Amino acid sequence: MAVHCFTSISFSYLAKARVLAWSLKRFHPDWVFTVCITDREPEGFTFKLEQEPFDRVLWAHGLPVENVMSWLFGHDVVEACTAVKGPVMRLLTEQSDAEKVFYLDPDVAVFSSLQPLVDMLDASSIVLTPHQLQPETARMAIFDNERTSLRLGTYNLGFIGVRGDPTGHAFARWWNDRLLEFCYNEPEQGIFVDQKWCDLVPALFDGVRIVRDPGYNVASWNLSNRTIRVTASGDILVNGSLLRFFHFTKLGPVGELMTHRYALDNTEVYELWTWYRHMIERFTPAEIPEGWWFYGRYENGEEITRQQRVQYRQRPDLKAAFPDPFATVQGGYYQWLNALQNA
Repeated sequence: MAVHCFTSISFSYLAKARVLAWSLKRFHPDWVFTVCITDREPEGFTFKLEQEPFDRVLWAHGLPVENVMSWLFGHDVVEACTAVKGPVMRLLTEQSDAEKVFYLDPDVAVFSSLQPLVDMLDASSIVLTPHQLQPETARMAIFDNERTSLRLGTYNLGFIGVRGDPTGHAFARWWNDRLLEFCYNEPEQGIFVDQKWCDLVPALFDGVRIVRDPGYNVASWNLSNRTIRVTASGDILVNGSLLRFFHFTKLGPVGELMTHRYALDNTEVYELWTWYRHMIERFTPAEIPEGWWFYGRYENGEEITRQQRVQYRQRPDLKAAFPDPFATVQGGYYQWLNALQNA
């Protein structure tokens, strides 16, 4: 029986996925690592699995999703790359050799063995990590962290572990169904892609383990209560526990702002970020244009607006009339929009 791990990306996140796979394989070379790519290659770049640190690749357009092109069109890049997590989790948990399946966001790096998570799934069916493990005391942290969790989800779905038992299969089917239909960034409707759905998991399923070890899923949203230190022997500790994986969310100005706000003088945090930036630079392919996403444009190259996506996904008549809304041929969704605008 095998342990499977997967991540989900567009090609703009390929460098991050490479760092994740490289860091994971240092500790778990026997795990089967799958990358799901919701994208197509840009001109001048060819994805070659044999040259990548991944074991398998799944393409979003090849997933068992009904009317997949119509379905993809209804999502922006974050929504789409999140929504595919449901069908991939279901596919992997239903494989005969998949005893345990883990998902990790591409902007995660692994710093020590994740065997304790494997052991947790010996006695549990689902493993989740909360955004926070301790109450905040500072007013700003309450707003930044606790109130954000109330709005966007208690558990960070940059990680989840599922065992291939009847409860795990039931969860995977449920999550698949919800993400296929309701994986949208609509906090005002009570939905934030996949995260808010998993607030329901401890109530809907037995065998749910909430990880309270501070060494897992360390990120800007919990640095207010987690201190990182490096021992003389080189171990990286978080509040005295081994750092298992760090979630380098929002690489750039936003991530830097939140890190400085809560890491303060914890210099080891900044050293981790410096290491991560270096690794991303090392693994970034020059052939992929910045911000590239194949499904972000119509066939003629014109950008698809969010309003056009939302209108399409909310109207069954448009889905029925235009099964491939990316097409710009006469009689397609693009032509229908232009005619409507010029009427």
